Amino acid sequence: MLEKRALQVAVALGCLVPIGGGARGIWLGPQMAGATGPADLDSHFRYLSGLLLGIGLAYLTAIPRIEQHGLRFRILTAIVVVGGLGRLASLVAVGTPSLSMTAALAMELIVTPALALWQHRIARRCAALSP
Repeated sequence: MLEKRALQVAVALGCLVPIGGGARGIWLGPQMAGATGPADLDSHFRYLSGLLLGIGLAYLTAIPRIEQHGLRFRILTAIVVVGGLGRLASLVAVGTPSLSMTAALAMELIVTPALALWQHRIARRCAALSP
């Protein structure tokens, strides 16, 4: 099914964001965002970057049989949206962040839920086609 392949490609491309951002955050720590601080800040930043990397890898593992991973998609999407709501709270409390952080917010609150809805649509279609 062509639409399933398109979803797989879209998710693979989308995975580049959390995998790349998470790996970069682990490597650079808060310097990734142009900040420095005490060891606790560095530790927390790198921990959260590790979670981001893990989320990206979890999405990546669903790509081969994407139509069968609805529960995984919903759980990961809920985690990403909650994180995005935290980022939105920062925007309201502190102000507009850099372009890269604003793009991440759009990814978290718009793109990721849209991909999850698309996955659900593909899962339904594949289930209807199978005997």
